[in-house]
Amino acid sequence: MLDDLKYIYERDAQDALGIAEKQWQQLGHEFEISNMEFRRDIYNVVVAGMGGSALAATIIQSWPQIMVPIEVVRNYDLPGSVNDKTLFVASSYSGNTEETLAALKQAEERGCQIVVIAAGGTLVTRAEEEHYPLFKLPAGLQPRMAVFYNLAALVQLLESTGLIGEGKTTELHKAADWLKDQIAAWLPTVPAKDNRAKQIALELVGKSVVVYGGPKLYPAAYKWKISFNENAKHIAWTNQYSEFNHNEMLGWTKQPVDKPYAVVELRSQLEHPRIQKRFEVTQRLLSGLRPEPIVVEAEGQTLLEQLLWTITLGDFTSLYLALLNNLNPTPVELIEKFKLALDK
Repeated sequence: MLDDLKYIYERDAQDALGIAEKQWQQLGHEFEISNMEFRRDIYNVVVAGMGGSALAATIIQSWPQIMVPIEVVRNYDLPGSVNDKTLFVASSYSGNTEETLAALKQAEERGCQIVVIAAGGTLVTRAEEEHYPLFKLPAGLQPRMAVFYNLAALVQLLESTGLIGEGKTTELHKAADWLKDQIAAWLPTVPAKDNRAKQIALELVGKSVVVYGGPKLYPAAYKWKISFNENAKHIAWTNQYSEFNHNEMLGWTKQPVDKPYAVVELRSQLEHPRIQKRFEVTQRLLSGLRPEPIVVEAEGQTLLEQLLWTITLGDFTSLYLALLNNLNPTPVELIEKFKLALDK
């Protein structure tokens, strides 16, 4: 099925695979921004967003070592520490995410220094009215498919404020060129026998998916969870080492006896040596008690390359899993239906 190009192109009606193939280009997007002078020193950064719109900030927590505390708020309410020394970023691809708009209102009340990242909607209108710095994303995508646009925006913002070292935007552009070559191995025209993304998808059919990563690759593990749920409409969860070893690993040892799960582990040689050992010891101690994990060793010389490589592999894997599930990957009708029901 996954080597049947006619089936793939018929089922993937909105060309999600084509978007995945070209998403490396998002990393090189240049934003033209005005009003970038902030009136006070910045003591911390808070990014408010949900789903794919929050993911870029999660990546920033792993790379590239921001010089002040950064927090991702997936909520209606801001923490008490947010004040006029906070750089507050309202991130919503649609611009209409109600949690993000509620957080923006509180940020305004507390006198935060505000930046907006959005493709349209109320957030863009608000930014234009109040003259907030606006990173306007290209429209027409699902939020989960615009994560790299969002990452480019955040890197440019943080570099311009001096909160990350110089040259990070250039590093992002170089990594994008490298990623372009890597993506060629996962395209629909590459047969399953040579295509790692197709091979992993075939192993996951009919099983609930659990994705694990260490601290450095956890943003990628979280993106795999998002992509499996939204692209493949296929339930998936995620967790992080070493938290896993303090509670969740015991859950694999007893019940239920039959475990209709698939385990994916995203590993990196750049993780702390003790994290790497935790993966190895866990696999040995849980052998026979949980499904043998599908181990993905991240490729790339730098953490940025490994994050981008692993995230993109997960995108292709989830899209092929959608096709195996006989589904169009792009629509998210239930989420749209839920939003309408919430407003009744």
